[in-house]
Amino acid sequence: MGDVDEPHITAASADAALHAGRPSIARMYDYLLGGTHNFPADREAADRAVANMPDLPGVLRENRAFLRRVVAHLTRAGVRQFLDLGAGIPTVGSVHEVAQALAPECRVVYVDLDPVAVAHARALLADDPRTGVVHADFLDVDAVLEAPDTRAVLDLDRPVALLVVALLHFVGDERRPGEALARYRDALAPGSHLVLSHASADGVPQRADDHAALYRRTATPMSMRPRDDVVRFFDGFTLLDPGVVGIALWRPDGPLPDGVGRMPGYAGMGRRD
Repeated sequence: MGDVDEPHITAASADAALHAGRPSIARMYDYLLGGTHNFPADREAADRAVANMPDLPGVLRENRAFLRRVVAHLTRAGVRQFLDLGAGIPTVGSVHEVAQALAPECRVVYVDLDPVAVAHARALLADDPRTGVVHADFLDVDAVLEAPDTRAVLDLDRPVALLVVALLHFVGDERRPGEALARYRDALAPGSHLVLSHASADGVPQRADDHAALYRRTATPMSMRPRDDVVRFFDGFTLLDPGVVGIALWRPDGPLPDGVGRMPGYAGMGRRD
């Protein structure tokens, strides 16, 4: 991914800096997406991951491009509140950047369990009163929705876009992620949306096996799911066109370049009526 000699941390808290020598998944993703909030240890670990799985940057870019498209679509449709679960470090085309560029009054709360990602996010967003950062497991719905930042930034009596992008494939069925999504659905106002992307082995079992093998060596093993299981996460929501499709195929901005749209995974959006 190129050599960078010095850390490019422009707004990192002391807590995050203490972890500079230990690779962080959030900072590795930031690096692979072209961000600057990472340290040499993160870049080295990310480069090793890419050497083992060359299509990893493409997977991340497709997910981030989907996130940008769907946030822009929802903002143009009048949505002004976003709750981003498993957000990582909010840089490089993050939700608040996309939404507030179109409607400055948009409000965003980022949620993550990784203390490193949370520390970076709080430092980056300290001067933006329209954003909040919550350190919580997204499966603890009460902890997320009752958090001071959530209550201060979002009005839960009005529609919210619940963003669950590239998260659920890190959550096994034994943790019952579908039940957590149902609780969010019931807590959010009518007119709210669920936005979701998810890795899958459908059609590309060997490539998906390579992804799963890589993550089995980390603290966040992957749970690949077929399309039918991904669709079930939308129970109680009305799926909007084009339904649950390949990530790059969800309302693309234009013709897809060669090689785009072949990554293993699905994306979709549903509305709570």
